[in-house]
Amino acid sequence: MRLPLRRSPLHRLRALGRPPERALMNLRELVSALNEFASPALAESWDNVGLLVEPSPPHTVNTLFLTNDLTEEVMEEAVQKKADLILSYHPPIFTPLKRVTWKTWKERLVVRALENRIGIYSPHTAYDAVPHGVNNWLSKGLGACTSVPLRPSTVPSSPAEGTHRVEFCADAEHLDAVLSKIKGIPEISCLTTLPARVEGEEQTRVSLTCSQKALLEVVALLSQNSLLYSKTEILLLQKPLLPHTGMGRLCTLSEPLSLSDTVQRVKAHLQLPHVRLAVGAGRTLESPVKKVALCAGSGGSVLKGTEADLYLTGEMSHHDVLDAVANGISVILCEHSNTERGFLSELRDALAIHLQNKINIIVSEKDRDPLQVA
Repeated sequence: MRLPLRRSPLHRLRALGRPPERALMNLRELVSALNEFASPALAESWDNVGLLVEPSPPHTVNTLFLTNDLTEEVMEEAVQKKADLILSYHPPIFTPLKRVTWKTWKERLVVRALENRIGIYSPHTAYDAVPHGVNNWLSKGLGACTSVPLRPSTVPSSPAEGTHRVEFCADAEHLDAVLSKIKGIPEISCLTTLPARVEGEEQTRVSLTCSQKALLEVVALLSQNSLLYSKTEILLLQKPLLPHTGMGRLCTLSEPLSLSDTVQRVKAHLQLPHVRLAVGAGRTLESPVKKVALCAGSGGSVLKGTEADLYLTGEMSHHDVLDAVANGISVILCEHSNTERGFLSELRDALAIHLQNKINIIVSEKDRDPLQVA
């Protein structure tokens, strides 16, 4: 006798077209987890990253909504899909807002977010830098290759660590007075003293770490005494590099491709019918491509001066393209957000693992590049 199959609750939910219930996450807990996924400290200094809009606490998140650009159309989609937090790759608030009214579209985004208790978080260039970020995804369109950052990131430092180390020797006559004045200078840390013998005399070796600003005051103080200043050493503290982390990528293909084949691979990866191509001086569509310098978005400043067969980015200025072509470097331009948006699907899967499937994560269906070929 065959027993009838019993369907699980999960199966019934799927049959009804409803996703299974997931646990909620507190907004601050979620923001902390997002910051662990890609530290905001890796973002460029000019950028505006992290939590940009926060509903009054406590705020719980069941649905995280991913978009490349937060437009008004995308905001309405997020409202309809009952998003609790929008992760917008590009920060919708960049230049400071002096008021929040209904007058401009970016102000209206903030109003709509707060009205519907939706937070807004932006990672932007932090996602450009990390090894599992946007530029790594863009490089996958080239096929098998090795890559290194064009502008490597350094280990983020706390303000107390300083940028310079200053070392000098002082005799007993001057030591106390100098140390007293040094201790009054802000942004100095790691001040140590050790006995030393200099030219047969018992002295004290002083070592300190300071910021660039504090260095000027330390040097001004020591230069008042020619004996102290002549025995002063100043060392620039080099921050260690983070492996595989930084802006842009220089990719070395395992096997050379023709320029024509490279274009086709890029179009297939980005799912674009067209890209813009500038062929380098002395090159043709059949010229081999071995090294590709790439940068998602607007890559002119990152790519400039890099030796490669090809530059791949979203947009560059007219004159930067002319410079590259004159140097025999071909250029593929795909429009700014077309080099970024496809990463969102990969990001959704990576965040699901990172967040242990605690919340629903969806990708916008309305988000798109504003430019099209007419």
